[in-house]
Amino acid sequence: MAVNAIPVDQRVIDIDSRRFASIEKALVELVTNADDSYTHLEQGGEQVSGAILVRYERHRRGALLTVTDQAEGLSFDKACAILSYGGAHSLLAQGRAGGRGYFGRGLKQAIFGLGYGWLETIREGRLARVELFRGEDGAYLYDDGGHDREATAADRERLGIARDGTRVAIVIDSPQASISQFGALVHALANNIYLRDVLDRRELEVMHLKDGVEVERSGRVRFEEPPAVVLLGPEAPGQFQYEHRSWPFTLTLKRALDAELVARGDERSSGLLVLSGTAVLDCQFFDYENQVGTEYLFGTVRCPALVDRLAAGEAVISDERAGLNPKAPIVAAFYRAVSRMIAPHVQAEQDKLRHLERATTSGRTAHMIEHLLERMNLAAIHDFGIVHPPVPADETVSEAASAEAPLRFTTPFYYRRPDHPFHVRLLVDPRQLDADAVLNVEVTASAGLRIEPPPAPVPVASLGSETAVSWTVTGLAAGERGEIVVRAGAYLAWCELVIAEHASGHAHHPTPHPGRPGRHRPPRDHGEAMFAGYAFRWLGKEADRAVYSPEERLILINTAAPTVQLYVDGRGNFRDSARLLLAELFLDAIADELARYRIARAGRAGDVEAFLAAKREIVCRYGSDIHLSFLGG
Repeated sequence: MAVNAIPVDQRVIDIDSRRFASIEKALVELVTNADDSYTHLEQGGEQVSGAILVRYERHRRGALLTVTDQAEGLSFDKACAILSYGGAHSLLAQGRAGGRGYFGRGLKQAIFGLGYGWLETIREGRLARVELFRGEDGAYLYDDGGHDREATAADRERLGIARDGTRVAIVIDSPQASISQFGALVHALANNIYLRDVLDRRELEVMHLKDGVEVERSGRVRFEEPPAVVLLGPEAPGQFQYEHRSWPFTLTLKRALDAELVARGDERSSGLLVLSGTAVLDCQFFDYENQVGTEYLFGTVRCPALVDRLAAGEAVISDERAGLNPKAPIVAAFYRAVSRMIAPHVQAEQDKLRHLERATTSGRTAHMIEHLLERMNLAAIHDFGIVHPPVPADETVSEAASAEAPLRFTTPFYYRRPDHPFHVRLLVDPRQLDADAVLNVEVTASAGLRIEPPPAPVPVASLGSETAVSWTVTGLAAGERGEIVVRAGAYLAWCELVIAEHASGHAHHPTPHPGRPGRHRPPRDHGEAMFAGYAFRWLGKEADRAVYSPEERLILINTAAPTVQLYVDGRGNFRDSARLLLAELFLDAIADELARYRIARAGRAGDVEAFLAAKREIVCRYGSDIHLSFLGG
């Protein structure tokens, strides 16, 4: 047995391997190693199959991963030599621009980052096996068996190698490694930016094993490009100046059609894939990286000079091998040239946003806005007595309110004793509601308030001939309290529940008090929503950032306003990071409308000073609630 330490400072392996505790990253290295080997054969004029087979056997706490190619294979001496760190083993490290490998670290990182493993390789009829593992003291070791031997027919059948080739096996036992599902692993490989070009020229398949038996196979793994239109190219020629000469490149830029592109990570689908020779060096938007207007754009840039200069020793790649190094003079010149070519198309995308008719919010932000509008609708009815639709000038409030409301509780205030069950009744007029309307019930209550049956959405159609919905409520102790709010379309009603020690034990059935004609106050416990919703619309640059539309009862956010455009991305999504801006816009529009109503009711319509004073009071009263509702998400 020839057991030796990996010839390098063991701490270097430790640092490198921790960065590789990912099945997907390990596979990128092993697959591109196989691709490099096929490329070497092709450069020598040989025909190759390009077959790369990944076998994946997943267990509950680990997995077995193998990658097999039918490429050059390695001699015994070469198999042992590649274990040295920093050696010139890849085509690229040897100054030959055809390869991708980055200075001989990939294989060892892949194995030690996930656990341990072995390499079996056949070249010119000889089989060599090298095992890589860690000793009891944590040292990184390898065992080459001392020699190679003749490959038998049984070896070839076991390894699946007809002539020459290599199989790398890794036992994944690292606690840092996530054990992917088979489907997720195939998806990750198909979308990995560093494999995208490899998948076009090689036949990569993934086999799923269970207890050593094949249960499914992926078929050829390919990247599926989204439907798109070509904006530039294909392979539009460009050039940049460096060291007093011109260096050519080609660029293809496309715009996806209604597809959501991934903007980050190794599975990124937006951005320009930077290709040089057979190497994928980066995926980015150069001077427009992370800028609005690039969300739907993607494509490729091919520049042979980059890998040529990298092979010559220039620092084209960043120290962490995480993409291009913009500090390198050749890369800086390349950046400027590519950015100039794509600039008109990014600008066109940005111009579209400036005329964006619609925008959307995330589900979480939309939920917060819905909660906010409900709170302000309650305030408009309860605190301001606003009636919708507005009362005609020749009709009294009492006459307008004489018709039965679509929703109302028999009383807005239930004041009851502990341990005395009582009924809460909601009166419903189905004739005034849509046929498919649903009563949405929201309860805010202390822990000792029991409500039976538990409140749940009630389709109005399910009520049949019933015109009321009832709940039985019990308060376990004095001091318990709660509120029930019911919504159906634009209508809402609510009641308050309070449990007190000395409350009456009898139900009270209030009836309207007769009063002087025309002096009835509007109801404060039910009504029609003043703020039915919101919408993003292009209102022109002269309009305010947010306005209230009385006809639609909507708060309209003006997408023409520059401050709004800053927070809408290329997909028309309002960024969650701009919630405080949304809070400010909603507060401004709501305070405007409530102040206008208040001064009109006081007979001071058109009085600017009165309007501003009323608006300041409303902002002070509700501003904190509105901002906190957005910060709370």
